[in-house]
Amino acid sequence: MLNRPAPARGERALLIAGPTASGKSALALALAERHGGVIINADSMQVYRDLRIITARPTPAEEARVPHRLYGHVDAAETYSVGHWINDVARVLAEATARGELPILVGGTGLYVKALTRGLAAVPPIPLPVRAAVRARLAAEGAAALHAELARRDPVGAAALKIGDGVRIVRALEVIEATDRPLSAWHRDGTAPLLDPARAIKIFLAPDRTELKARIGARLDAMMSAGALDEVRALDARGLDPLQPALKAHGVPWLRRALAGEIPMAEAVEGGKRDTWRYTKRQFTWFRHQLPDFLWVAPGAAAATITEALKPVVA
Repeated sequence: MLNRPAPARGERALLIAGPTASGKSALALALAERHGGVIINADSMQVYRDLRIITARPTPAEEARVPHRLYGHVDAAETYSVGHWINDVARVLAEATARGELPILVGGTGLYVKALTRGLAAVPPIPLPVRAAVRARLAAEGAAALHAELARRDPVGAAALKIGDGVRIVRALEVIEATDRPLSAWHRDGTAPLLDPARAIKIFLAPDRTELKARIGARLDAMMSAGALDEVRALDARGLDPLQPALKAHGVPWLRRALAGEIPMAEAVEGGKRDTWRYTKRQFTWFRHQLPDFLWVAPGAAAATITEALKPVVA
């Protein structure tokens, strides 16, 4: 199991969640400058150093303005999980506390945020031979066949997964293979949360959806102009396992298909925009049901709302 520091549950922290392209990073930067904060990444794709542009990581200039932590610190060849992130973020939170900085956790990865305030299933590391064997079966038999097996061995877990979701099906099966217990059983024996949810300021940015859809399109166009294709080309040249999470980042699968000559580049860009928009709709639904204690705020009102909430802490 991961060796993680003891929770610092009595400390205050600010959590800024929200859908992709909702303005979380810009808000966090302004608040960190105003309140002496450190910005901590809570996005599962922005951890990868290979993908600065296509994941909209903060720029070097932005990172120079205030401390940023857990951005681009993982190689794309690694399978970085929520458990690894919790282990890393525990150390970063302890460092922030020691320096008297306000931790500002920013991201739209719901499982990261939920683990931070609700605790984490204590699943032990999966042996590499087990992982390799299950992934080989996925390649040979397909996701539907493995989903059918999962339905026999863990009906509850299978019911929560789409038949074509090979990544999560593999994860569920490899846990059973390695531990003889389904993920649902491990979830019942989780670890304590790192933050006391009653003391954390929890904000979900909820922009107008028509405006958000336009922002998603404009942002991917800007990424392409900034060199996103070269970034994906360099990643593709590494020949990584196609199940590596970094290869699932929004836009990456479509651009890889274009680079392989399977589809026109314009189709790839539009596909990336479409998938990102669909993902943001799922983010709205997930946070509404899984983390109902978050305060939903329009982006334009968020800075004032948070500053008011922080007054007893930073005044």
